[in-house]
Amino acid sequence: MRLMEAVRLRIQDVDFDQNQIVVRSGKGDKDRITMLPASMADELMRHFQKVRDLHNNDLEEGSGRVYLPFALDGKYPNAGLEFGWQYCFPSMK
Repeated sequence: MRLMEAVRLRIQDVDFDQNQIVVRSGKGDKDRITMLPASMADELMRHFQKVRDLHNNDLEEGSGRVYLPFALDGKYPNAGLEFGWQYCFPSMK
């Protein structure tokens, strides 16, 4: 994976059952599927639990909304608050 692909990766794009990652709008603005190394799955699950805790804290404080691509924010107004749309590696700010 490229660095910017990892930065833009969202929770819902990681599939632990199939051991794959969906990279959206990658090089050439194309989507692709790449493998999730089995050696990283457990550590990534633990990281996602920390991200979930952070997201829940943000929701309690009245924030926690993320940018949604295209017109999804208008079509699904609360989707930006759902955990699946959160970034895998959120900013500390």
